[in-house]
Amino acid sequence: MTIENGDNQRGHGAFFGRRKGKTLRRGHAGLMVGALPDLRLDLEAPAPGDLRPLFPATVHEVWLEIGFGGGEHLTQRAGENPDVGFIGCEAYINGTAKMLAQIEQNSLHNVRLWDDDAKAVVDWLPAGSIARIYLLYPDPWPKRRHRKRRFLGEDMLARLARILRPGGELRFATDIDDYAAYALARVARSADLVWTAERQADWLTPWEGWRSTRYEAKALREGRRGAYFTFRKIAGSSDTPSVASAAVV
Repeated sequence: MTIENGDNQRGHGAFFGRRKGKTLRRGHAGLMVGALPDLRLDLEAPAPGDLRPLFPATVHEVWLEIGFGGGEHLTQRAGENPDVGFIGCEAYINGTAKMLAQIEQNSLHNVRLWDDDAKAVVDWLPAGSIARIYLLYPDPWPKRRHRKRRFLGEDMLARLARILRPGGELRFATDIDDYAAYALARVARSADLVWTAERQADWLTPWEGWRSTRYEAKALREGRRGAYFTFRKIAGSSDTPSVASAAVV
């Protein structure tokens, strides 16, 4: 997720992040004008009860990626799963422009985009409409006074659980131990989500077919290792045990 400090930051409500970086290249600028309007979700209209008709391709379920950055992971997953509809959210304009170029280059017909605050999409989506959510390397906001800005707080976990179907997964990756512990503590208190790990290797091993992102590459260069958490939506009872008490290393 591309949220950084900078002159182009904004902060309204619970959103804090940079909207724009370098001036867009002509081709990317053209895609923002010519291609984005057809792919951008219309949040002014009521969300359809069935999301599948949002896509020109025939899809059997819908996945959501929050903060797709430069679009590497979203492009890969959409190409591998042409029968899955993908909603990608990225408030950073330059990242959205790169994703538009990937959609055009790879002839992807199963992607819709939102180029603003992902929280608006989460609240717009119908309950139980999403089969999988990806949140990969979000800004950790490491200073204690800024932790309330972290995306994966207690309130957001409840909002994400609402849109997941029973048995659906929230996949969260981070290279910051403190953020991992922060998220796990909140999942442990959730009546809706359970951490699926049974052994240490389960969160130290990337998901099948994983392609490293630029943010993970930066973490590795700086000596940090990624952790990969899968949280599953509990079907029914809030009495279901929540999360194992394994230590994050």
